Amino acid sequence: MADLPAGLVWTRAAPDDAEGPGPWIEIAFGSDELVYLRETGAPATVVTTTVEKWEAFTKGVLAGEFDHFTEDHPLRDPVPEPP
Repeated sequence: MADLPAGLVWTRAAPDDAEGPGPWIEIAFGSDELVYLRETGAPATVVTTTVEKWEAFTKGVLAGEFDHFTEDHPLRDPVPEPP
């Protein structure tokens, strides 16, 4: 995305004790009512959504609506068990 608003403040979604470049997702809230998302490994590739859709998504995550994505699936690597 070539025309990013000036002054975006990116917040990295990583554990507090995380070191290194990730890969992590970063999020920034624009003054234009858009939410900007990028991956640390490809910061030039930015996707956007509206604040309203972002809030609906985060409420869905908190409500467990996406828990089925954490179950074993043949197209992705299993989530490692915490130590």
